[in-house]
Amino acid sequence: MKQIVMAGPRKSRIIDVPIPEITDDQLLVKVTYTGMCHSEWYPWTVARPGEVFGHETVGVVAKCGRNVTEFREGDRVTGLGGGGYREYIVMEPDKTCRVPDNLKDEDAIVEPLACLLSAAMKMPWTTLGDPVAVVGAGYMGLGMITLFKAMGYGDIIAIDKRPEARENARKMGATEVLAPEEIPAEYRLDWKAIGTPDLTRDGHKTDIFGIGFPHVMEFTGTQDGLQLAGELVCAHGRLGIGGYHNDGPRTIDYKLWNFKAMDTINCHERRIMYEAGLCKRCLMLLSRGIWKFTGVTNHIYSMEEFDKANEDMELHRDGFIKGAVRC
Repeated sequence: MKQIVMAGPRKSRIIDVPIPEITDDQLLVKVTYTGMCHSEWYPWTVARPGEVFGHETVGVVAKCGRNVTEFREGDRVTGLGGGGYREYIVMEPDKTCRVPDNLKDEDAIVEPLACLLSAAMKMPWTTLGDPVAVVGAGYMGLGMITLFKAMGYGDIIAIDKRPEARENARKMGATEVLAPEEIPAEYRLDWKAIGTPDLTRDGHKTDIFGIGFPHVMEFTGTQDGLQLAGELVCAHGRLGIGGYHNDGPRTIDYKLWNFKAMDTINCHERRIMYEAGLCKRCLMLLSRGIWKFTGVTNHIYSMEEFDKANEDMELHRDGFIKGAVRC
């Protein structure tokens, strides 16, 4: 079978490897698509020869182990594990989900959806109709906007540098879209707004609870995006960090975060079986139309186009939102 492996930074090649064997308790899945995750873009730019990527798969069961009763050959499936940009993968039944008949394969790439649902569960509103700001309107930010809408948030303010990202956010349900330089003063509780911090307990010169947002979600994965998101949080508000900051350390003004007594929430998920359960929940929400987040994977590539696909993701070429590689 074919598999994509890295030849070095920004350069991949396709090799032939044996189709994997399965145990009596596993599934062999013929991969249809592997979704492209931005968390792998930076590793692709600095890759060493032989490295492999890919963890967002959807496909068809090609063979079932003799002890597997939940699935049969021909089932469309998705889930966690097995990984990779290759034609066949091995999956564990308890981390595998059957794709509902009314969902397309490219809409059922469930691993990133489970990450989004996990993040959303860490960011419930305090009161129905609360406002929320989302910094970063790429694929994950758009998914979060649609989830926040389904959850009952009120005003959803989306902030992104790119005009096309802002337009996408509006289509997905954001009530207001802004470029960073367009943010009004009343949305930003930074030192300019605070002035000299008053620690006497006699009150504050400014309305530190009325400036900014009680809920802010960051999905940029960048230094300036994280800094901006922190400035948008009101006193005693909370910041959810969903961007994957894997290209180096980050520097933040923790004095500002300290003074605002804000909460920060790491919205990533490492409880594999919990996330496997969320995969099933995501597919149900999408299938029933409760979560309206389909039709977003808008670039499909061949295995030979893998490097071009990463470049398109990097540069947001041709309206790139989400890519998938046909295996």
